[in-house]
Amino acid sequence: MSEMFSRNVPDSFDVLKEITIGIAGCGGIGSNVATSLARCGVGSLIIADMDQVEITNLNRQYYFQDDIGKTKVDALRTHLLNINPDLKIITHFGKVTRRNYLDLFKNVDILIEAFDLADEKKWLIEGWMKNQPTIPIIGGSGLSGLGRTQMLKVQKSGQLTLCGDQESDMSEGLIAPRVIMVANMMANEAITQILKDQKS
Repeated sequence: MSEMFSRNVPDSFDVLKEITIGIAGCGGIGSNVATSLARCGVGSLIIADMDQVEITNLNRQYYFQDDIGKTKVDALRTHLLNINPDLKIITHFGKVTRRNYLDLFKNVDILIEAFDLADEKKWLIEGWMKNQPTIPIIGGSGLSGLGRTQMLKVQKSGQLTLCGDQESDMSEGLIAPRVIMVANMMANEAITQILKDQKS
């Protein structure tokens, strides 16, 4: 399978294939982050979500018409394996909660926060930083609306990285270009941090 990644960044494949990344939420952010990580050659993903695919998801999430009614984790698993059959995937169909998140993602090298609601984002990020202070967490903040591409940024504070404009809210609506741009910023940050850590 290494031939698939022959045009990767030099010397990245052998590092990334040993990495496990957790993704809390498989919606617009989570499904698109997972897709990019699969294409990069990350070895293992742990994906968790409690929802089924709905038609309204298809404007920005990595699902298709024949996924409607399936659980997001099962549908996404199928698509990821169609990209990279060697990818190891652990799925959790259910809600990520304050009680189970540390157990679900206990063996990851990086956690992706991909929740929809601000209060859920807050407790997950704060809880992770308190209980897993040496493991990075990457979240999305501000990806709604149109345009303002120049406002998208990466902000880091210790083990936390936030991607987005950090201003827009859900009332502006969600559309594929901005959602997927932020998701790919997050995937890019994850890969960059992993490879930099290996070189340091």
